[in-house]
Amino acid sequence: MDTPHDRESLEEIRDALKNNNPALAIAKIQEYLDKQNKTPLNIAITGECGSGKSTFVNSFRGVDNKAEGAAPTGCVETTSVVTPYAHPNYPNVTLWDLPGVGTTKFPADQYLNHVGFETFDFFIIISATRFTENDVKLAREIKRMGKKFYFVRSKIDSDLYNERRSQREFNETETKELIRDNCIQGLQEQGIQSPQVFLVSSFELHLHDFSLLHETLERELPEHKRNALLFAMPNISQQIINKKKEAFHDKIKYVATLSAAAAAVPVPGLSIAVDVALLAGVVTQYIFGFGLDIPSLKRLAGNTGVPFNDLMSVITSPLAATKITPALIIKVLTQGASTAALMVAEEGSRFIPIIGIPAAMALSFTTTYRALNGFLNKLADDAQKVFEKALRRNTTD
Repeated sequence: MDTPHDRESLEEIRDALKNNNPALAIAKIQEYLDKQNKTPLNIAITGECGSGKSTFVNSFRGVDNKAEGAAPTGCVETTSVVTPYAHPNYPNVTLWDLPGVGTTKFPADQYLNHVGFETFDFFIIISATRFTENDVKLAREIKRMGKKFYFVRSKIDSDLYNERRSQREFNETETKELIRDNCIQGLQEQGIQSPQVFLVSSFELHLHDFSLLHETLERELPEHKRNALLFAMPNISQQIINKKKEAFHDKIKYVATLSAAAAAVPVPGLSIAVDVALLAGVVTQYIFGFGLDIPSLKRLAGNTGVPFNDLMSVITSPLAATKITPALIIKVLTQGASTAALMVAEEGSRFIPIIGIPAAMALSFTTTYRALNGFLNKLADDAQKVFEKALRRNTTD
C-alpha cells in the first residue's frame, strides 16, 4: 500500500543519493525500515477476577505463564493496577492487563478514566462464564465513548474437557454453540444488541475462534494499524503466515526502487553497499515477523513442549535462527549464480555511456526484487514447517 509516509521517505532517500551522500542514504533507509514497525497499537484486556486475562496476554505474546516478563496468573485477582506488556518482537504493540471492573472501587463510568481510556485502540472483555453486569456496564461506556470492544469467552478447552467426560454422546461443535448462545442470550438480556462472542482457549489459540477474532479486529482497525496487529500475531494458522507473507511482499517494490535509485549514482561499490544494507534490514523484519529468531523459537518450544532442536531441524533457510549481517547476506546472494551475475552486470553497466545508468537501475531493481522474493518464500516455508511441527506435538499428546 503506497502511503504518504512511503512516498516522503523514498524522496528523502533519493535526495541523499542524488547529493552523493551514501551514508545519509543508508541511514534514511534504516529509518524507513524501522518506521514500518513503530505504528503503536494498544490493546486493553479486562474482565472479572479469574477470567483468564493474564493468560490471554501471555499467550498472545507467545510467552509462557512461568517465563520472566509474563503477566502474573492465578486463581485470584493478580492485577491491581494497569500493567503494560509489550510484544517481545514488536514493542510498538502493547497488551494492557487491566484490573477487573468488579475488583476496583470505581464504577464502570469512572473505571475507564481511571485506567486511561484514551490510551487504548480497543478493548477485549474476557469472561470464563457468562458475562456479568459489570462487563455489560463497561461495554456500554466503551461504546458511549466511541471505541470498540470485543467479548471473549475464555477457557473453552476446560469446558470441552469437562463436557466430554460427563456426556455419553459428546459433540464438540454443538457444545460450543450452546456455550456461545448462552453468552449471547445473557448479553441480550442485559441490553447488548447483536453481541458477537468469540470462544477462545489461551492454551490452544490455533483452535476455536481466535482466528475469527483476528479477522474481525483486522477488518475494524484503521488501515495503518492492521499490519501492526498482523505481525504481532502468533503463527496460529497457515492463513496468518500467508497474510504476513503477503504484507511483506507488498513492500518489496519500494525496497527495489530504493536499490534502483542507488544504482543511478556513479560511485563504485555504492549500489552494492546500499543493497546489502537494504536486504539485511528487510530480512531481519521477515525473521521477526515469522517468529524464526532464536528467542521466539525457544519461547515456542517452551509453550508447546516441542524440543528447540526439533523445531530447528525443519528449518532450511540459512537466514533463519541467526543474526542477519551484511556479510551473511552477501554470502547467501553469491551462492546463487544468477543473482551474482546480475550484481556483477549492474556494477559494470553503470559506467557505460548514455545507457549505463538506466541499465544499472533496471538490473539493481531486478536483483533486489528477486533476492527478497526468494528470501521471503523460503522463510515463509520455514515458518509453516515450524508451525506444523509444533502443531503435531500439540494435537498428538
